[in-house]
Order: sequence, then structure tokens, then C-alpha cells
Amino acid sequence: MSRTILFQGDSITDCGRARIEITDPAYLRSGLGLGYPYLIAARLLCDRGEDFNFYNFGISGNRVVDLYARWKADCINLRPDILSILIGVNDTWHEKARQNGVEVPRYEQFYRMLLDWTLKELPEIKLVLLEPFVFPFGAVGGDWIEEIDQRREVVAGIAKDYGAVFVPLQSILNNALKVAPQEHWLADGVHPMPAGHQLIADAWIKAAAPLLN
Repeated sequence: MSRTILFQGDSITDCGRARIEITDPAYLRSGLGLGYPYLIAARLLCDRGEDFNFYNFGISGNRVVDLYARWKADCINLRPDILSILIGVNDTWHEKARQNGVEVPRYEQFYRMLLDWTLKELPEIKLVLLEPFVFPFGAVGGDWIEEIDQRREVVAGIAKDYGAVFVPLQSILNNALKVAPQEHWLADGVHPMPAGHQLIADAWIKAAAPLLN
């Protein structure tokens, strides 16, 4: 029986996905967007045939509180077997740009509320949590770094507490600087370039491998 993998997050996950129904025959072609969810789906479908269904419900601009507001429709009701979450950069960005961010303690509170709700409704679900990441250029000010680091620590702690797979994207991206400069991986300090999305997809598949067998 096919298992369902659901990707949740912000613009990094959204990545231009078409807003079409998951029952639409074109969903797999255009509903996954152009980023790491599409690359993960392509790799797993190539390697494993029809073992998985893939849904991408990332929405550009979302913060953790926005995920919570739409969680029943966009997660619980879909009943995924594996849930992947990448959220956090807008919780900082929206504060810097328009004083409408989510401070770190509340970010942790809502993140845990999301997972508590999910596990109550879907106790067999498996979790993959990706830490937020930035490079200090483009849209990213120097005053972002400490706060993003705090959010990364939050996600690592939550992953440990909930027995989730944790994907340490910041360290993976930092290590990639040995190969090419920042702009090769992220367009503006936040949004991945094609190579950045491939890096995320490869890291996801490697980290989540125990859940895929």
C-alpha cells in the first residue's frame, strides 16, 4: 500500500507549486512546485516505483502560527504517513520587515502544539523536521543570525523530544561553501538556488532513509 509524504512550510517548500487539487491528474507534475519536494519525489519514484504519494502544502510567507491556523485542513485531514516541516525564517523576517514576526519562545510553543495535535490525531505518523537556515547576505541582515540560530536549537530540541528525524540544513549548507560561494546555493540569503534545493533534497533522503523502508 502506498504511503503518503506531506511537505509543509513556507516559500522554500512552496517554490511555485500550482494550486490544484491533489486529485488532479496534473498534481504530481505541477502541484509539488520546483524545489526540494519535487526533487525528493522524483528520486523516490524513480527508485521505488509507486510506493509513495507526495503532497506539497507549503505556502509562501507562512510562519509557524500560519501553519497552525490551517493545520486541520492541510495536514490532519490528509492523514499523511510521513510529515516533513521546514518553518522558521519568516518568523524572523516578518519581524524585521513589518514587526509581525513570532518571537522564539512562541515559535517553540506553536511548533510543539502542532506536533502534539498531529500525534494525537495520527499516532503512527513519522516526522522529519528541517532546521531553518540563512546565509548573511541579500535579504538577511546581520541581526538575523543569532535569532535564526536560536530557532535552529529549538527545532533540534523538538526533534529529540518527539523522536523525529532531524535535518541540520545550516551545517550542510555551511559545508557546501567549500564547493561554491553563498550565491550558488541561496539566491538572497534565504531562498535556495537549484543547487541549494538539490542539497536539501539529498540531505532529506539520507536523513529520512530509515522511515522509507
